Parts: sequence; structure tokens; C-alpha cells
Amino acid sequence: MHRFANPAEFNRLADRILPWSLAIMAGAFAAGLYLALFASPPDYQQGDSVRIMYVHVPAAWMAMFTYMVMAGASFTALVWRHPLADLAGKAAAPIGATFTALALVTGSLWGKPMWGTYWEWDGRMTSVLVLFFLYLGYMAVWQSMDDEAKAGRAASILALVGVANIPIIKFSVDWWNTLHQPASVMRMGGPTIDGTMLWPLLIMALAYKAYFVTVFLWRMKLEINRRKLSVLSQAEVYG
Repeated sequence: MHRFANPAEFNRLADRILPWSLAIMAGAFAAGLYLALFASPPDYQQGDSVRIMYVHVPAAWMAMFTYMVMAGASFTALVWRHPLADLAGKAAAPIGATFTALALVTGSLWGKPMWGTYWEWDGRMTSVLVLFFLYLGYMAVWQSMDDEAKAGRAASILALVGVANIPIIKFSVDWWNTLHQPASVMRMGGPTIDGTMLWPLLIMALAYKAYFVTVFLWRMKLEINRRKLSVLSQAEVYG
């Protein structure tokens, strides 16, 4: 990974990946939305409201995945001082916050017809809300300090502390009484969801993952260029 500590080398890699991630994102979203909205059957209990699942569930998966990317980048920045690691965490945070907000909003919209309420303070919903606040806190720390090195270290520590919330989200349905059903896709013994619903869900998950890769690389390139401009500006001032 130290090879990609060079910003120019990272930008070349990003430029090679971006056309592929864009193509996968566009194709997966087109296929996934068609299957989710038109080809997949309504649920025998939930009816057509089950279609919210195809937006909500991948968003929840990506909210946790993106946080782990951010935490991994934070760990790398603190331990190995990788010069682009703190930028990776900074680039990932707004994407993860967006996924988390989407999961909370669509979950509330799905909850109303299913549970009769938009919100319930159960383990899963509360821990996802905590995740959203962790993202906001991480971004706020970056904005609160003029010294980027200090901001990066403080934000990285916060990100690593917040990792404890990820298993709480994952296993909350097993640990506490909750309105949420147990895992039906990522579980021992294989998925319990029917293939006519599973495939659209997995294709939408692929679309979300490709979206993350695309926007993450764009944001990384922007952060690298912003840092270059900052260094040049300081050199002109003090030169």
C-alpha cells in the first residue's frame, strides 16, 4: 500500500478504476431498480411496501461498511502514518453519513406500514442513529481545527472508538427484543429470502458498492488536489 502513498500514483490508479466503477454502478442501478420495482413479486404479508427493502437494506449495509473503511483508514494513519490514510477517512465520511441517513429515513418509511410507527427506540434503530452521530462527529472534528495533522489524529481516535458500535448494530436483533426481524441474508446456513427477492437485493447492493467506490475515488482526488493547492499557497506566502 505504500506504493500508493504517492499522490500521483494514487491518481493514476483512480483514473483506471473510475470508468469501470461508473459502468458497474450505472448497469447495476438500472438492472436492480427494474427488478426491484417491476420484476420482483410483492411480499405475501407486506405487499408492495416490501420494495423499500431494496433501497433500505443496501444503505444499511453500506453505512456499516463505509464506517469500517473510515476506521481502517484511521488505524492506518495512526499506526503507520500513511500519508493518504487520513484523507481516505475524510473522503469516506460524508458518503457513509449519506448512506446512514438514507437507511434511517427509508427504515422509518418502511416501519410505518409494518409496525404502525415511524420510530421506535429499539436496539437496531438506536445504534444506527448513534452511527449517524459518529459520522457527524468525525466530520465536525475535521472542521474544528486549522491544523490538519491534529484534526486527522483526533478524528481517527474518534473513528476507532466508534467501531464498538458496529457489532451492536449487527447483533442487536439477537441480543434484545426488537421490531426488526433476524438476519435473512448474511446468516449461517444461507439466506432465507426467496431468490426472486434476493437477486434484486444483491444487485442493488452491488450498485451501492460501485457508487461508494466511484464517489470515494472522486473525493480522494479532490482532497489530494486541495492539499496540493494549500501547500503551494503556503509556499508562495512564506517563499
